[in-house]
Amino acid sequence: MGFGFGFDTTFGFAQVFIFAVFAIVIVSFIVAAVKGIGTWHKNNNSPRLTVNAAVVSKRQNTTVHHHHDSNTGGMHNSSSTTYYATFQFDSGDRLELCVSGGEYGLLAEGDVGELTFQGTRYLGFDRRGTAEPASEEPPIRSTEKKSWDPEL
Repeated sequence: MGFGFGFDTTFGFAQVFIFAVFAIVIVSFIVAAVKGIGTWHKNNNSPRLTVNAAVVSKRQNTTVHHHHDSNTGGMHNSSSTTYYATFQFDSGDRLELCVSGGEYGLLAEGDVGELTFQGTRYLGFDRRGTAEPASEEPPIRSTEKKSWDPEL
């Protein structure tokens, strides 16, 4: 029995499966867009802060994309890299922020200066110098017996 719109009321498994996959893709796209807009809105409503900080680590995440060219039948690869820097504040708290490739290249672990950020948005880092490197040598442990040592 039809509804007059060219649709039959008896859906086959293939039609239901295709509809479900299409719905999942659309819902995933909407959820990602809403999350992105939410983060953008939260960052815009956060105060701009400039604080003393040190660069404690850097990392990059490279994603490779494989594309099939239907015209030539060949494969095409592309990649994208996202750069991150972790800053430590005087209080000991740490914050990892996404930075541009240019900023990533200018930052070095151990740099100290003033970090400016808004929410999770990196705005800049004014380098003042580098932190004093920690001694590479382990502390010297005395083998001398003390008066309170029970082995005396």
